[in-house]
Amino acid sequence: MNSIEATIRNTNTKGDLGALRRKGVVPGIIYGGKDQNQKVSVSKKEVKILLEKENFLSNVLALKLDGKDQKVLPREIKYDIITDEPIHLDFLRIVEGTKIILEIPVKFINNEKSPGLKRGGVLNIVRRKVELKCPTENIPTELIIDLEGVDIGDSFKISSIKLPENVTPTIQGRDFVIATLAAPTVIKEPEKPAEETAEGAEGAEGAAEGTEGEAKAAGDGDKKEGDKEKKDSDKKEPEKKEAPKEKK
Repeated sequence: MNSIEATIRNTNTKGDLGALRRKGVVPGIIYGGKDQNQKVSVSKKEVKILLEKENFLSNVLALKLDGKDQKVLPREIKYDIITDEPIHLDFLRIVEGTKIILEIPVKFINNEKSPGLKRGGVLNIVRRKVELKCPTENIPTELIIDLEGVDIGDSFKISSIKLPENVTPTIQGRDFVIATLAAPTVIKEPEKPAEETAEGAEGAEGAAEGTEGEAKAAGDGDKKEGDKEKKDSDKKEPEKKEAPKEKK
């Protein structure tokens, strides 16, 4: 269980909150149970370290306040719209004997041991998180789906996941699908036999030779016709010029 230090804050205005944030502190509040709400502040540095870890909003924290530890669950984080820095945190007190609704992430393991994935199958994830109703003393951090031995066409429903004691899905009355292993979406075209490829190459070569021959014949025809025209022109008699008339 991760832990975080907190201090009680006495702030009443937006100016007070702004001053806290400029000091590298994130204001927050603890609520839930029979105790009154408590205004607290936590180090922004510690908050950002916890945010880098997986499933921050579904992990119970040990919040150290006034020398005492109390279990809390982060419920909401507000961010600055410009800097994207955390600016407020809500913590829910963990009170034994009560239940809360959480979205628990799904984690897939042993991908390399799935024959379906090895053959090019595609894992279609329908739900990356499942909403569960959990006792506060028994909150799962994640739901595990083992892909070992899974082949194309197999599917995972909520009934195939072993949930902790007294943990139930909020969707009741149907066994909903979480993921399926589908066939490859792209089918490779089979390669042509070597004989067909060779015949195609020969046909293309013959067509090229035929085209070359036609072009050559056409060129020779043009050449002969040009030579004939030249010879005909050479055979023509030169034009006779009239002798100039004598002047009287």
